[in-house]
Amino acid sequence: MEETYSFLKVNTQVNYLSTIDEDKPSCRPFGDPILFDNKIYVITNKNKNVSKQIAKNNKVCIVAYDDENWIRINCKLIDDSNNIEAKKAVINEFDWAEEAGYTLDNPDFQVLYISEADSTIYDEDGKVLKNYKF
Repeated sequence: MEETYSFLKVNTQVNYLSTIDEDKPSCRPFGDPILFDNKIYVITNKNKNVSKQIAKNNKVCIVAYDDENWIRINCKLIDDSNNIEAKKAVINEFDWAEEAGYTLDNPDFQVLYISEADSTIYDEDGKVLKNYKF
């Protein structure tokens, strides 16, 4: 899990999260994850389409590229928005979080963690370099 987190947090600035929107795929950029309580968390707003799509089907794919290698993470995202400590960790990690509306009193502030992950790092030719399940 640590290498997956490092790839997303250190190696890349943006990763792409894909969901299912009714009967078609939907993909959008996501920013930095955080590591909290031995889990990789991502954040969003419950009013966004991505949140609604995850609520219907929490199986997602996350992809990122670091100019040399790329990663694909097939996983589930588990809504942990009742976890105040996880939300505090997000606010402490990002100086922009509160200004962007990610506050403890905002009911739309959503934190989700990666679960049942199959994380594979590939080289540019598509050769598997490493695979992790967590």
